[in-house]
Amino acid sequence: MHKRLLQLLRDNAQRQPAGVRAESTGAGQTTLYLYDIIDSYWGVNAAELVKQIAQLNGQEINLRINSPGGDVFDGRSIAAAVQQHGNVTVWIDGLCASAATTVAIAAKTVNIANGAMFMIHNAWTLVYGNKEDLAETITLLDKIDQAIAIDYVNKTGQSNDQVVEWMNSETWFTAQEAKDWGFVDAIFGADGTKNNAARWNLSAYQNAPKIEPEEPPAPDPSILKENAARRLRLLLPNY
Repeated sequence: MHKRLLQLLRDNAQRQPAGVRAESTGAGQTTLYLYDIIDSYWGVNAAELVKQIAQLNGQEINLRINSPGGDVFDGRSIAAAVQQHGNVTVWIDGLCASAATTVAIAAKTVNIANGAMFMIHNAWTLVYGNKEDLAETITLLDKIDQAIAIDYVNKTGQSNDQVVEWMNSETWFTAQEAKDWGFVDAIFGADGTKNNAARWNLSAYQNAPKIEPEEPPAPDPSILKENAARRLRLLLPNY
């Protein structure tokens, strides 16, 4: 499992961190963007996002999410800030996976774009040491998974056994499935599959869906004709 975590970090290491972005939409509303990995070094800094939320006391917040997850405790801290603020509506624009799901379900209302995806799984970590060290880590991971499962149970109303089974299997929900099982409250917009702006490399995940590469736009016929004429001129100087 640690190799998969390293792979996830390595595969996305060349991406420029999106950071914390806020836009005032007027009428006491602000939109915040969680459009990156949840991590102080690799993506969105939890401390900065929590500070932004605190500064918007009394305002309605629209939190837009397109994130593959990240640090579990940073995610928990953002979720706590979202829940404490209260007046937060989440809009899942593309991907909401792993730690990002705990942030999403902390909001008063969770919306997901048609074509977006919602993924839950067991926590990952890196560890080294002797057998006592590894045993302690197993105990810690078990506690983390139990706490996350409770959040999912409270949001969805599903049984703990069902939620644990989903987490054990690394389950990817379509927008409709996420709504049917209670993780989100509503679906919005047209098919948003191609709106996965971040285009994450998710090959480290066991059950990640394959994203087909976008087809290049059809060439302009006039450009093709001009290119053909240029080739002819190279071959026939008098052309």
